[in-house]
Amino acid sequence: MPEQNLLDYMYVFFFFLVGLVTAVSQFVISRLISPPTIQDKTREPYECGMDPYGSAWDIRFNITYYLYALIFLAFDVDILYLFPVAAAFDTVSGVRGVVELFIFIAILSLAIIYAWAKGVFSWEKKRKVY
Repeated sequence: MPEQNLLDYMYVFFFFLVGLVTAVSQFVISRLISPPTIQDKTREPYECGMDPYGSAWDIRFNITYYLYALIFLAFDVDILYLFPVAAAFDTVSGVRGVVELFIFIAILSLAIIYAWAKGVFSWEKKRKVY
């Protein structure tokens, strides 16, 4: 039995070592391939071939942008719970599985309706000032 435990630890150590070598090798290869000198022009971000202007801190996003992102993240994770239900649908009794699925979707729908009622999905149009 101790030999089996030692073998299991060796597998863990091997995978840890492979992961570490993979991570470090990417830094080493990029250091070897990169140009030897960095000019001031290469330190600027590349924006579709256009020269950037201004600072990134000058841009202000509306709070609704972040609410959209949080709602998407929450529902994206919740939708992942539907995959195991679909995979195990034939092993669960028909009525119980369908009822649980509809309850889950109803709760998600109530969250969307609540966010809609609070006005999260309404964007105000900005007017350009010339």
